[in-house]
Amino acid sequence: MAMLNSYSLCLRDSPFPLCRSNVSDASKRNSSWKPLQAAVIPDFHLPMRSFEVKNRTSADDVTRLRLITAIKTPYLPDGRFDLEAYDDLVNMQIINGADGIIVGGTTGEGQLMSWDEHIMLIGHTVNCFGGKVKVIGNTGSNSTREAIHATEQGFAVGMHAALHINPYYGKTSLEGLISHFDCVLSMGPTIIYNVPSRTGQDIPPRVILTLSRSANLAGVKECMGNDRIKQYTSNGIVVWSGNDDQCHDARWGYGATGVISVTSNLVPGLMQELMFGGRNPALNAKLIPLMDWLFCEPNPIGLNTALAQLGVIRPVFRLPYVPLPLQKRIEFVNLVKDIGREHFVGEKDVEVLDDEDFILVGRY
Repeated sequence: MAMLNSYSLCLRDSPFPLCRSNVSDASKRNSSWKPLQAAVIPDFHLPMRSFEVKNRTSADDVTRLRLITAIKTPYLPDGRFDLEAYDDLVNMQIINGADGIIVGGTTGEGQLMSWDEHIMLIGHTVNCFGGKVKVIGNTGSNSTREAIHATEQGFAVGMHAALHINPYYGKTSLEGLISHFDCVLSMGPTIIYNVPSRTGQDIPPRVILTLSRSANLAGVKECMGNDRIKQYTSNGIVVWSGNDDQCHDARWGYGATGVISVTSNLVPGLMQELMFGGRNPALNAKLIPLMDWLFCEPNPIGLNTALAQLGVIRPVFRLPYVPLPLQKRIEFVNLVKDIGREHFVGEKDVEVLDDEDFILVGRY
């Protein structure tokens, strides 16, 4: 065994060969160890694109969507997704004429999901309904890194388009907005969502006009009113109204393609008529009280309360959301009677739930 030191020993099967040569102990002490020189990968991003077309669509196809429902995510009593109730909700949208679904948006409480839950729900929706309705996954984030990663995963599981919000809380410059959106636009059809009341920062037209050079920009979900919508449509940019109470006029008076709607969770057939049936101020006026009720508190509090009282979801809330107070719950029952129960989703009679009927989940 002593003879081993007189030979050079190389571990040739190792990724890091270790060689020992016949040198004296003194030489070893005087020599300095030099690390291996590894290749350094330049700091650039290559999206995990796939050019297969199984569940993909073009940006032009997305621009044709008129009624896109920001679908609610229902829960089981322990706070996990209630996929049975979710599937029923999506089917009701499809039957009543919605041609697009936003998965995990604000209404769907994507902000309360882990990314694993989020991507799973997008994949589930594509797998079950991708042949009947366009599935738009909310993969936006205030972190560009997270937005990139989630969007890669969303398209990998088959979503047809992505919804992206501008970075909230840690706001950035206008140049930063453009760079942020540029990073995700290359991956596939994209709708940019402008809602300053939630993000604290408006996306001004010059940013959108710059981004419109990308073939993957399908359009904008705009919450800054119909004058802003007209500014875009006059420049050939597709826009969906983000405000249900303005969507009729946006569609028929300002050139909006349609609406990304909360109210359609409850009355999809009436919202479909509002977007496809031509000017209908009487129907719009009939729905305005319901829309006002839905947004008396931040969305999705009203929607969650309404769907529970219609019996189509369990009355489970992931905190920090809590149900509307009793008086508002009574108001909703009266609204259903005024509009007509037959226009609302579900088959059970609407009822006023008591406080103790609701389950509030803090760990989920």
